[in-house]
Amino acid sequence: MNGFFSLLAAPFAACILMTLMLGYLGMHILKRDVIFVDIALAQFAAVGAIAAHFALGVHADSPAALSLAWGVTLLASLFYTLARRFITSVPLEAVIGISYAAAASAAIFLIAKGSSGHMHIQQMLTGNLLWVQWKDIALGAFVFAASGLVFWIVRRPLHRLSDNYGADAGRLKSGALALDFVFYAVCGAVITVAVRMAGVLVVFCYLIIPAVVSALFAGAWPIRFAIIAVVGAAASLAGLAFACQFDFSAGGSVALFLGLAVVAAAMAAHIRRN
Repeated sequence: MNGFFSLLAAPFAACILMTLMLGYLGMHILKRDVIFVDIALAQFAAVGAIAAHFALGVHADSPAALSLAWGVTLLASLFYTLARRFITSVPLEAVIGISYAAAASAAIFLIAKGSSGHMHIQQMLTGNLLWVQWKDIALGAFVFAASGLVFWIVRRPLHRLSDNYGADAGRLKSGALALDFVFYAVCGAVITVAVRMAGVLVVFCYLIIPAVVSALFAGAWPIRFAIIAVVGAAASLAGLAFACQFDFSAGGSVALFLGLAVVAAAMAAHIRRN
């Protein structure tokens, strides 16, 4: 039993970190109605890490790979910021979807050039959450804390921007555009580290599902964040225990239980309304 809990300690700590930071980002993403920007940024981060692995010969979790991964997400962040301002004839979500497809295609192309392609694809999608190390968690805690500090400093204008994200983008002032870029850039840093621990699909689930569950029951930011913390922690623990018990992928199991959580929440919300 002690061995079971010691095996789950580091993965569960990583899950709690991702629940809190990605859940907060998810609230903004829902408010902005750009649901797929998170998985797009996660895919760009994966492309950067894979490119560093093949071009520079470094491991995917090396400082060089992380730097290149974040650099790619910074370029994507700048693109999304400018696209909202200048590409007004096409919904931003469509632009994000196209960029995601391009990034996913680039990742598959790069993986196909190397050996053990199927292993790289699995790691890109679901990561190695069960084998995450404390040094990875320490890096994540540092990046998430720094990102949280940035968001705390700009919380009031950032909340106003997210609450009114459907306003006429063509008339945005430079200050709003700069704040938009800061949001996406910090998102990119957070997602780059999270993808390293859990993979693209699991990061997407942490970003969206707890935020959706919270939106079903509350409107105030603090209450929604509390719901996110409870849902994310419960689904993470259940998913990790399930993975250990039945020898399943930890990332896939956590994603499964997060999916079950949103189904249960939707049913509970429906019963509550009626």
